[in-house]
Amino acid sequence: MSKTIFITGTSTGFGKLMTITLSKEGHTVIAGMRESRGRNKSIASELTALPNVDVVEIDVTDDNSVKVAFEYALNKYEHIDVLVNNAGLAGFGLTEAYSIDQIKQLFEVNFYGVIRTYQAVLPSMRKAKSGLIINLTSGASGHALPFMGPYLASKFSVEAVTEAIQDELSQFNIENVTIQPGVYPTEMNTGKPGVSADRTQIAKEYDPIATEMFNAIGAALFGKMEEFKMNPQVIADGVLNLINMKNGTRPLRYPLDAIANGTDVEFINARAENKKKWVTAYTS
Repeated sequence: MSKTIFITGTSTGFGKLMTITLSKEGHTVIAGMRESRGRNKSIASELTALPNVDVVEIDVTDDNSVKVAFEYALNKYEHIDVLVNNAGLAGFGLTEAYSIDQIKQLFEVNFYGVIRTYQAVLPSMRKAKSGLIINLTSGASGHALPFMGPYLASKFSVEAVTEAIQDELSQFNIENVTIQPGVYPTEMNTGKPGVSADRTQIAKEYDPIATEMFNAIGAALFGKMEEFKMNPQVIADGVLNLINMKNGTRPLRYPLDAIANGTDVEFINARAENKKKWVTAYTS
């Protein structure tokens, strides 16, 4: 059955692939992006030419932009069956070397942007007593890595909200899933500007060890990406798979990371089991 799907961050990477993939499957896609009439105009035209794709201007860091985009979509299509929170920023650098303003930028997109879209779409989903919200987080779904502290903190925050709201929304039959993508060759990892540490004088005090560590971690991650031939289409196909699953059967967390070799699934299962024990300890 055809669904009406709103996706954020569709000008590049996963979001663009999701739009193309879901359009081919006959779904109606509301492809949200920034600067659809500016620097992304050619991409917007490319996606608009696809069947059942409607490109919509949205900046997830702006309250009014999100409000206007969802009002437009709901007025035109009357309902949104699926929301995919894909828009995101990467960030690398020593935690101490980040200014507060840089960290705020990461959270404005990666965390508050998700909260804004939730608040924009949930009234209609609650009224319909149906809906699916998919949030892209990180392959490091429950642990941190050096030089990625603020970035992963913004992604962990989405994990926390998704887990909490899953129970809160259960009475309305609205499901929530996080996808943990691992390392893929998208613009986020290979060229799209991120929000990196900007206190250069602090960073210098960690050298040369910090630079050596950073280069070693980067070489390992990108080396594995090459070795496993990580294909971003896997994420687009994963979104399609989640949409096609029977209501009530979707997992809370959906890792798609061949490099992890199953350790991510083990971690997710262990965390879920430990949570059950913790809940039992507090409620029994």
